[in-house]
Amino acid sequence: MESTGIVHRRSTAERTRDALGRLAAERDAWVATAHPEHGPHQVPLWFLWDGRAVWVCTGAASATVRNIRAEPRVRLSLPDTFDVLLLQGEAECFPDQEVPEAAAREFADKFGWDPRAEEGPYVYVRVVPRTVRAWRGEPELRGRVVMREGKWLTPTP
Repeated sequence: MESTGIVHRRSTAERTRDALGRLAAERDAWVATAHPEHGPHQVPLWFLWDGRAVWVCTGAASATVRNIRAEPRVRLSLPDTFDVLLLQGEAECFPDQEVPEAAAREFADKFGWDPRAEEGPYVYVRVVPRTVRAWRGEPELRGRVVMREGKWLTPTP
């Protein structure tokens, strides 16, 4: 066994399968945004993967929403530094009363919390990934891109 703990280098298909599994099962992601005047901002948020896009929700007055409205390009990462999963895409904001019902319902079902029922305004953010990178340790750095230009490099189930 190598010092990184990797028994074998995963194929693109294995990495894609593992990435999709993590997106379906995990709940937390680091969301990185930037504003032309205020610079970078990163925050952990709960996320929902709907099979095509990531959904997060945050306060309407948050730096995340302010940044996305000025610069919609974002990066998301899952919090495991050994099993890295990075998504890059463009974000779109939906005020809590305008979010598609299916996304809001799935979000509420996953977390037991419906932001639409809260007193203050919230914004749902949808990120459709354009690029996804997945790797476990240095041996997998080569070939880490599993989605390019919004298309998975191997067929997905």
